[in-house]
Amino acid sequence: MTWLTERIALSTRGDGHIVDLTPKIRELLTQSGFQEGQVTVFAPGATAGVTTIEYEPGLVRDLPLAFERIAPRDGYYYHHETWDDGNGHSHVAASILGPSLTIPFSRGSLILGTWQQVVLIDFDNRPRHRDMVVQFNGE
Repeated sequence: MTWLTERIALSTRGDGHIVDLTPKIRELLTQSGFQEGQVTVFAPGATAGVTTIEYEPGLVRDLPLAFERIAPRDGYYYHHETWDDGNGHSHVAASILGPSLTIPFSRGSLILGTWQQVVLIDFDNRPRHRDMVVQFNGE
């Protein structure tokens, strides 16, 4: 097995902004020449996470609202006592979601469901530049 590490640079709006990473991951997989293996997508930082969703307008609106119920922006967070940056909810939501996802691939194609896309969710309270890590392990 061979390893290859790539990056996806992007800018987000924060506040639950969801970015579909699937087309870029597919492009990187094609460029890698790998046919069989797995790819891990990782969001460095503590206020964003990676998951899969059906990337459609309704769910793109629903998911941030669900996280708002779990970790409300106007809630009290001890994190604010440490840094006073107002993004305690961002850290909680990102911690619940998790920073990475591993997807298998076969015959040079990601193994995803018909309506399943890989997304970044940026929970921070401000726009951010994200430098995603995409690491392939395959042959």
